[in-house]
Amino acid sequence: MAEVPFIAIEGPIGIGKTSLAKKLSVHFDFHLLKEIVEENPFLGKFYDDIDEWSFQTEMFFLCNRFKQLEDIEKKYLNKYKAVVADYHISKNTLFAKRTLQEDKFEKYEQIYHILTKDMPVPNMMIYLHASLDTILKRIRMRGRDIEQNIKSSYLAQLAQDYEDYMNEFEVLHPDIPVIRINGDETDFVKQQGDLNKIVEQVEFHLNGNAEVAKR
Repeated sequence: MAEVPFIAIEGPIGIGKTSLAKKLSVHFDFHLLKEIVEENPFLGKFYDDIDEWSFQTEMFFLCNRFKQLEDIEKKYLNKYKAVVADYHISKNTLFAKRTLQEDKFEKYEQIYHILTKDMPVPNMMIYLHASLDTILKRIRMRGRDIEQNIKSSYLAQLAQDYEDYMNEFEVLHPDIPVIRINGDETDFVKQQGDLNKIVEQVEFHLNGNAEVAKR
């Protein structure tokens, strides 16, 4: 990897993206970029009535993620400091395509392309995936009130959407390494050995650039 390391972690709701991003940030001394979730004023209403509140919810996420990435490009990537993020902004279209009606999705997509055409692109992706049972268990464990009304059918479809999205991502971006981690078999929060294996995979793809990023 010749570029300054910019690692994005992706996967369904509750899979452990932020937990892993924090651990990698500490291990490599990378800047941590966390997506804004609970601050979204429409999210609770969205889980209660997706059709009614989807456009407001998706636009809030898009605008805030755009601002975060704009700040990252100015403050970190241009100063040779590495970043690990618990999301990739292209996930926005994945959610929007599932939740928005066709006419609203067309408007959303136009705005998305305008905002993201010059945004920095991660040069490594970590994809966390798991069965629906594991995802539901982890959502219950973290206990966010706004997530308690999420329907299992929505999560199951989202997990499949992510699988399709990541398969397509690997085809469209063959130069960007993707590390796939099975959440049913891996617990990097409680098992240090599992975390060490992930760190080893990241180090392999960094090819020594972690040292550059620490300067």
